Amino acid sequence: MLTAHTIKILQSLDKKKFRQKYNLFLVEGNKIICELFNSNFKIKEILSTDPQKLDRTDVPITHISENELKKISFLQHPKDSVAVCYLNEEEKQEDKNIQLVLDGIQDPGNLGTIIRLADWFGIEQIICSEDTVDLYNPKVIMASMGSFTRVNVVYTNLAEYLSTTENTNIGTDMEGENIYTFEKPEKINLILGNEGQGMRPETERLLQQRISIPRFGKSRSTESLNVSMAAGIILGQLFR
Repeated sequence: MLTAHTIKILQSLDKKKFRQKYNLFLVEGNKIICELFNSNFKIKEILSTDPQKLDRTDVPITHISENELKKISFLQHPKDSVAVCYLNEEEKQEDKNIQLVLDGIQDPGNLGTIIRLADWFGIEQIICSEDTVDLYNPKVIMASMGSFTRVNVVYTNLAEYLSTTENTNIGTDMEGENIYTFEKPEKINLILGNEGQGMRPETERLLQQRISIPRFGKSRSTESLNVSMAAGIILGQLFR
């Protein structure tokens, strides 16, 4: 049985300041939890309504009730288990041939989807501005569907990083070169801006090339694409 104090701590992990305070975050659902076993993330404990389904002896597993699961879950319809994990120490790797750079992405669903896309296309590293939504936000973890265990996500001062990288900084622009005829450089930073405001001016000034996704529909009522949709289209073309 979980104590009231433990429940209170676990419930607080939906906020970044408490994740940092306790050095913990939650992963929900057996399917995503199983991804942790083959990663460098360390599990503190798994709380499960059916421990036998996980069949692990190397990790502490506590049997909890459905009611306790509802209290600690951040989902409307809680899954079978919750893993309490330690935050990984952030470590920037050397620049990869293709990287995603995120400038002020705020929606956790978008970040999670972008991480999943990166994993699909074999992109190993995502560089984020310091105000991009936190990787360990429960909605980011859920939307990434386990891909967060395979993609290195780091937060940094983008202006400083983009000024010194040897990769070509590429961003989207309505007046940019058509993505379907674009000749990609050997080493790329694909920069994606904030959902509502786009890239901030200091980021835009550091672009070396601009690309656009042409609109084929006759209706002009759609002003723009969702940032994760745009990322998927661009990556699909870059890897063709």
